[in-house]
Amino acid sequence: MSGDDNQTEQFDSLFLSIAQHHPHGASQLLDTFVSFLSRKTDFFTGGEEGAWEKLVMSTFRKYEQVSRKKHETELKERREREAAKKKKQQEEEKVKPAEITELTDAEAEKLQAELDAKKSGVSNGAPAVEKIEEDEDASEIGKLKPNSGNGCDLDKYRWTQTLQDVEVRIPLKINFRAKQKDLVVNLTKKHLTCGIKGQPPIVDDDFPHEIKLEESTWVIEDGHTLLFNLEKINKMNWWSKLVVSDPEISTRKINPEPSKLSDLDGETRGLVEKMMYDQRQKELGLPTSDEQKKQDVIKKFMEQHPEMDFSKCKFN
Repeated sequence: MSGDDNQTEQFDSLFLSIAQHHPHGASQLLDTFVSFLSRKTDFFTGGEEGAWEKLVMSTFRKYEQVSRKKHETELKERREREAAKKKKQQEEEKVKPAEITELTDAEAEKLQAELDAKKSGVSNGAPAVEKIEEDEDASEIGKLKPNSGNGCDLDKYRWTQTLQDVEVRIPLKINFRAKQKDLVVNLTKKHLTCGIKGQPPIVDDDFPHEIKLEESTWVIEDGHTLLFNLEKINKMNWWSKLVVSDPEISTRKINPEPSKLSDLDGETRGLVEKMMYDQRQKELGLPTSDEQKKQDVIKKFMEQHPEMDFSKCKFN
């Protein structure tokens, strides 16, 4: 890692903290920063005409190359992980030949449906999801408990998520191997439409939050399943549903894998854990970590100055 990288990364936690206050993503954050340069510095007026533009473009091009190289590396690693995972699953599914038992047509059809459902990771009937029946927070009652991937198993598809992205597996339920020409797929930053040509769409709805379209992908898996990988724009919150018409899961019940958090550097991991704690505190109507610190400071000051009258003071 170069000295320049070390010098800039020391501000990562500060910028991430600022980014929390910009729910509309990078464009809003950039607008705030440029406004600061305009109001508080001579960035636009301190040099020759057009000098600022040359500086901005050269800086953006520099980090565009860095970002694209990093993205290509991450895509390659993701494909390698998926290939290794698929190979492992195939090896685990291999079993020794069992004694042949003759089945009736009805039994054979039922068995095939169960195998298809197991392969796709989605139930063939009503979703095997559990609702929250009791909770201290009344607003949580009736929500669904997240699946093992912090998403939800529904009758039409299964979705999982990390703080960075959302993965969706949609079984096509067809008796042939689908190719791209057989499908209708339209993916935008706010909407997903997909299904078999000539049939009603399996999904045709808005996402609850915007995705980064240029970093999102989809493929046909094994000829029978649509696999989407959707990169979130806001990487600091959990989705409670895949599309707006879906039943809502409880984000309070989400348990991110320790390995995912351990992939982050120390400062970023600390910030993410703090944000997750603050989110849960707000949902419970309790003070956030910053509010607790303020209360502790006020309490300590009052203890150190018992001679002062604080009865008419209001602390926010």
